[in-house]
Amino acid sequence: MKTTLAPYFSAASDSASIPFAQLMFWSLSDGKWMQEALRLASQGAKLGEVPVGAILVHDQQIIGQGFNQPIGCHDATAHAEIVALREACQRLQNYRLPLQTTLYVTLEPCTMCIGALIHARVDRLVYATSEPRAGMVGSQMDLSMQPFYNHNIQVHRGLCSEHTSQLLKTFFRERRRLAKQNKNSV
Repeated sequence: MKTTLAPYFSAASDSASIPFAQLMFWSLSDGKWMQEALRLASQGAKLGEVPVGAILVHDQQIIGQGFNQPIGCHDATAHAEIVALREACQRLQNYRLPLQTTLYVTLEPCTMCIGALIHARVDRLVYATSEPRAGMVGSQMDLSMQPFYNHNIQVHRGLCSEHTSQLLKTFFRERRRLAKQNKNSV
């Protein structure tokens, strides 16, 4: 049985539904923050960046946010999660984040990003959709709970996954179309 959370999301994302068994993980605020991450992902897509958005939340306040910016910033490390972490750490003047900080991100983090989240001591990670090729909190392996780290992250996946997957598919379809169009015009 699927239960929709559409009333808690904007009209643009009422396709976001999750299995009933996962509802124990989500709160109304989880939906609110993931919608904000999706808004940031869309903002990045408009700039030609892969549409990934991230929000760091502590005590129901945004302490850092960002979207993918490696192309525009000429910085391979400017993933949405890293941009959000940098903003939060600067704002708090500390490389370690407060207890009970949650990161909401639209795509499963890569090796670099999960490593940074562990070092910053993020307690909880909520991501929308898996990254089958480079995801490091379940798709390829799970770095969030390795015994050799001195910190582990509680991970929840699947909130707004359909909406996020569609955003990514649309972005890459358009990118391929433009590349083909440019190739044919030469």
